Amino acid sequence: MGQASIWVPRGERGVDPARSDYETSPALTESPLPSPENSPPAPIHRRRPRYAGKNPRRFEEKYKERDPQRYAETVAKVLASGKTPAGTHRPIMVAEILEVLAPKPGELAVDATLGFGGHARELLARLQPGGHLLGLDADPVELPKTEARLRAADFGPEVFTAVRSNFAGLPQALSAWGVRNAEGGTKQADCILADLGVSSMQLDDPARGFSTKGDGPLDMRMNPQRGQPASVLLGKLAPAALAELLRANADEPHANELAAALAGNRFATTRELAEAVRATLPRLGKEDANLTVRRVFQALRIAVNDEFGALDTLLRQLPACLNPGGRVAMLTFHSGEDRRVKHAFAAGLREGIYAAVAEEVIRPTAEERRDNPRSSSAKLRWARRAG
Repeated sequence: MGQASIWVPRGERGVDPARSDYETSPALTESPLPSPENSPPAPIHRRRPRYAGKNPRRFEEKYKERDPQRYAETVAKVLASGKTPAGTHRPIMVAEILEVLAPKPGELAVDATLGFGGHARELLARLQPGGHLLGLDADPVELPKTEARLRAADFGPEVFTAVRSNFAGLPQALSAWGVRNAEGGTKQADCILADLGVSSMQLDDPARGFSTKGDGPLDMRMNPQRGQPASVLLGKLAPAALAELLRANADEPHANELAAALAGNRFATTRELAEAVRATLPRLGKEDANLTVRRVFQALRIAVNDEFGALDTLLRQLPACLNPGGRVAMLTFHSGEDRRVKHAFAAGLREGIYAAVAEEVIRPTAEERRDNPRSSSAKLRWARRAG
């Protein structure tokens, strides 16, 4: 075996290589490589056990509060933390609505957006004895659940009737209900409530496709059995039409840019659409990007369900559905809804249809906004029928 040179530290350079102390050490050149027989055994690397902790990955397991009967303690903890339990809905501005509507025993009230039944429960308690509540909801998934909850709370058919209908069908619902007044006509309501917000049960369920809380089909239909899902609508829209939709339904400042990127694409899931929105506007910070995603989802949801068309129909029909002196309360959650309600009430006041309307919008208290952040954008307006 030939001799090999070794590296010389910087401080020792300049030493004469002819000197004997610069001879290559045999220990460096003749040391044999260890044989497999002499090698120590390799350490055993065991695979880390699969995580089986208390934080499940599936939506159905993660949100135990969606089953309040089984997980009452979990629901209580979520409520105590100031959050809304998934699969439930906390009624907003209950005290303010009750003050405006002033339901009395023996009266007929209408909850035109029954939802989880929180407002309905409070109205029912004040209509007895002798009163009745007519509850409308277009959602065939949630309506049976809410009816069952109210029946379990001892509100039987003699005091409560549930009707599967959009609130635009209120006159037909009153007529089909069949209660007659003294003159033989269909009985009108003494007070009507319409809460125009999307229920938390819908937002919290990925299968409904209303939000990005969990990935699900891009659907957004209040009634999954009717109409076209958001994925189909988005695939049909031209850029100009989508831009107008985003501006009209959500006041979206980036409408043209988003429409150019999204129109004509049939996104299958909520996550796909959200990612496409963020990719279109990479300059936005995380918070602004999330706000933009929510506005896009809001605009599509309103279009899919024709929410503005249904609201305009309800506002035209309200006076004919109210008894003289009857009260109506409308809870809105964005500017497009609030403008329509404000203008309709103001026009009714000028024409003598309404005797009084709210001069200023009523907002949730600071305490309610803190305890229930989903109430932050709520606005309440009211009107009282003349006569």
